Amino acid sequence: MSTTTIAPVWDMTVVFPSLESSEFHAAFESSKSDLARLENSFDAWGVHGGQTAPDAASVLEKVITSWDEFESAFTPVRSYIYSFVSTDTTNSLAQAKLSEMDPMASTMSKLYQRMTAWIGAQDLTAILAESQIARDHEYFLSKCMVMAKHQMSPIEEDLAADLATTGSLAWGRLHGDATAQIQVRVSLPTGEENLPMSVTRALAYDPSRTVRQAAYEAELATWKQHELPLATAMNCIKAEVGMLSKRRGWDSPLEAAAFGANIDLATLEAMMSAARDAFPMLRRYLKAKGKMLHGGGALDWHDLFAPVGESTKTWEYEEGAAFVAKQFHSYSTRMGEFAERNYRENWIDALPKAGKQDGAFCMGLRRDESRILMTWKPSFGSVSTLAHELGHGYHNLCLYGRTELQRETPMTLAETASIFCETIVSNAAMEQAEPNEKISILEQSLQRVTQTVVDITSRYLFEREVFEKRQDRALSADEFCDLMLWAQGQTYGDGLSEKRHPYMWAVKGHYYSNFSFYNFPYMFGHLFSLGLYSLYLQDPERFKGSYDELLSSTGLADAATLARRFDIDITTSKFWEGSLSAVERDVERFEALA
Repeated sequence: MSTTTIAPVWDMTVVFPSLESSEFHAAFESSKSDLARLENSFDAWGVHGGQTAPDAASVLEKVITSWDEFESAFTPVRSYIYSFVSTDTTNSLAQAKLSEMDPMASTMSKLYQRMTAWIGAQDLTAILAESQIARDHEYFLSKCMVMAKHQMSPIEEDLAADLATTGSLAWGRLHGDATAQIQVRVSLPTGEENLPMSVTRALAYDPSRTVRQAAYEAELATWKQHELPLATAMNCIKAEVGMLSKRRGWDSPLEAAAFGANIDLATLEAMMSAARDAFPMLRRYLKAKGKMLHGGGALDWHDLFAPVGESTKTWEYEEGAAFVAKQFHSYSTRMGEFAERNYRENWIDALPKAGKQDGAFCMGLRRDESRILMTWKPSFGSVSTLAHELGHGYHNLCLYGRTELQRETPMTLAETASIFCETIVSNAAMEQAEPNEKISILEQSLQRVTQTVVDITSRYLFEREVFEKRQDRALSADEFCDLMLWAQGQTYGDGLSEKRHPYMWAVKGHYYSNFSFYNFPYMFGHLFSLGLYSLYLQDPERFKGSYDELLSSTGLADAATLARRFDIDITTSKFWEGSLSAVERDVERFEALA
């Protein structure tokens, strides 16, 4: 049975009947009016940078309450529009509505900056003593005190927010729309085919090495044809972020990114040091996989995701979804019922089609609801991806009841929830698999670790170098490719042949955002979740209650403080090395099987 006939599409009619409906139009216009009222309220309350207020506690309570009411009403409208853009980038009405939201995004950014600057000018100790609402938002307020010191003047911040709509936001949208519509001419054994870029990249998982190599070569050739606008977008975004970071007094965009991730640079370096020490171990895995696939030697890029083992099992959507729900139930009834609700109420869009954005994500919609986008392939990799994105949704469920400002979760902790769920499913699949399937599941687990430790480090090194070099001048597409190959050499080393992927900078949409260094939070989440999972195995019942409370609190404290609840110290390499020690055992098992 073809996966394209059974993979679901999400049902957005429960929000609004359509983009053309009077209900959507009314909600969209109401959002505009609500935002204008919020802006007027800020003016009336004197919420401007640097201004102190004698009744600061009272004003703060009104600011927090009003912001929460607006965000709660606006998020469903914003997500509804994006649900159409992400599944069909050629939808002109959805694109028009998304563009119409740009001025609103700019206004929201300005108001957030004003709120931050105003909080930074107040006596926080006095406010906390007077207001329960303030105490409930203490961590947010403490971050505002720091961020206020890294703001430009109000006029400059307003200008930066306005220019972003035709700068970084516009360039990022160009990348997303353009790459979703790229068609690739691939020479397959069955003949020439024109395939969407997302479908072409999915052929990296094909059992046939001939198909994988043909897709890889066609992909690189096609990126070459589209490199100029993508390189221009990258240059413009990185220049904007670099200049603004400097003007705001950060030592580097990396320092700002670490603060935004609720960690410090010392914690980041402790984790990256453990990752570097693990490279030789993971290169052993790559070489062992090369031995299985073609008798020995370094692995070619187009073999990184090749299936191994004798298993011929395919995972159709319905079977994979049922398996994930069953394993979630084995953890807790709440988690299992959450997965089933996603299926029952059609919260997932997994149907492969042209014009759909590549990759996978989970976005909050309203209350405790989320929506998941992915492209289903009949492999265990898609089962893992489904578990991963449902993990994000479960995190949103745990956050339900918090205010919008309390729900602000950094990627470091957001990825922890998703990878924890992924680990539950992968370990269960390994335990239940037939002997000839175990090596396949073990390899996919190692493949995932290699991506989050080795490949993520390569992308981190690439971005760090781009920021450094972009201070002086724009970089050409060839220079981006050279930097990416250099970064892959630093990380994959002799585990990978000279057949690498110079255009990963064009592939990854995360680079095309004014939120920099998306990469290291994935490693943090993966390794932190492995540490948490080991604690779960030691005392499951005690862990479960604490874990849901952790997910509910990810916007209430920094990562180190939350980790200490589990007696974990993330500021030294010891914890990260401990998380990777379990991987060493898997590599040894894989080498023996290979």
